[in-house]
Amino acid sequence: MRILSLFTLLVVLFGCIDVATAKVSPEEAANALPREIAGFRMVGTVRHRTEVDDTQREPELAGLTNFAHGSAEYVSAEGDRLWVTLTLFERDSDAYSLLTRIAQRARNSNQAPDIRLTRDVGTTSFTLPGRVIFFKGPSFVIVSNEGSDSSNAIKLSKALAESLPKGEADVPVLVKHVPKWETAQTSLVYLAGFRSLKELVSNQSILEAISSEGDADAVLTSYGTTQFLLIEFNTPQLASDNDRAVTAKLAELRQQGQPVPTSYKKVGNYSVFVFNAPSEAEANKLIDQVEYAQMVTWLGHNPYLLEKAQRDYYETTAGVLVSVVKASGLSLLGCLGIGGLIGAVLFSRRRAQQRAAEAYSDAGGMLRLNLDDITPQGDPAKLLRP
Repeated sequence: MRILSLFTLLVVLFGCIDVATAKVSPEEAANALPREIAGFRMVGTVRHRTEVDDTQREPELAGLTNFAHGSAEYVSAEGDRLWVTLTLFERDSDAYSLLTRIAQRARNSNQAPDIRLTRDVGTTSFTLPGRVIFFKGPSFVIVSNEGSDSSNAIKLSKALAESLPKGEADVPVLVKHVPKWETAQTSLVYLAGFRSLKELVSNQSILEAISSEGDADAVLTSYGTTQFLLIEFNTPQLASDNDRAVTAKLAELRQQGQPVPTSYKKVGNYSVFVFNAPSEAEANKLIDQVEYAQMVTWLGHNPYLLEKAQRDYYETTAGVLVSVVKASGLSLLGCLGIGGLIGAVLFSRRRAQQRAAEAYSDAGGMLRLNLDDITPQGDPAKLLRP
């Protein structure tokens, strides 16, 4: 029995190792590119590139290992040739990170200094002359046109985006914790599982004190000349260790007269830096807008599961009762209102009919029976006696 249990444990452990080390296969990337789509036809077959070629073409891929490439040439009905490169990751955040880093490289060069991220294609995208770059789910796609006209590139990109799996269908949650994130998203840089931030902000050696071990994400954005850096560590221990290292480094830099952030603060598992702000007060206003979203999960049996189920049952029952009372009250008011309206209409109609009808007479209008005691009584002395 012990041998069987030990064998089962070994099988489970090796299975977990296989899952943890599984890589995205090139076949998955190739299958994501259809032979024909929206009037475009693939020429030849899907080509694969090595990791060396990838890092030479896209330096931002350096350090990433769990991804696969697929490239193919497409031709339109008019004969326009386009080139599609699809990079498939295991996580959506890696694809989004690559998109923002390439956009940042384009901003820093003279190619497109005013580039902005939009939601025109896929989940997030941006365009360059003759190129459309977007991500959707775990897929990062570049569609290039031989000429400067981007119309066919946009058409093919939208068709490809519709065919790709949507994944989480949104940007990483950390992006939404940045102040005014919808505006900041147009020019931010997102780093998923980073290992170093030394080159992220120039002339700020404080970032050398941060040690993530690849278990942290970061967002860098700007508000005018002010740069805002938000780092999320995935464990409280890692966040606390980095906070102590940053605090010690700040004291050392101040003593040496070296540049330091305008403001720094630890918020939950977040480390928040503000650089080049007009004043410390302005920097603190940005930091105060950051709220750490704490999530608690039980690694084993939840001891409060029964209480939670009872509370959910009571809340559901109370909600049903309230809904029934509301529905009954609204129904009663509706019936009374409709009944009153119909009664008023019928009453008005009957009154109008009575006013229009002729008075009853049993003698051709000459005499009238005093059945309702409305006609006054005559003088009995003037009546004829029998």
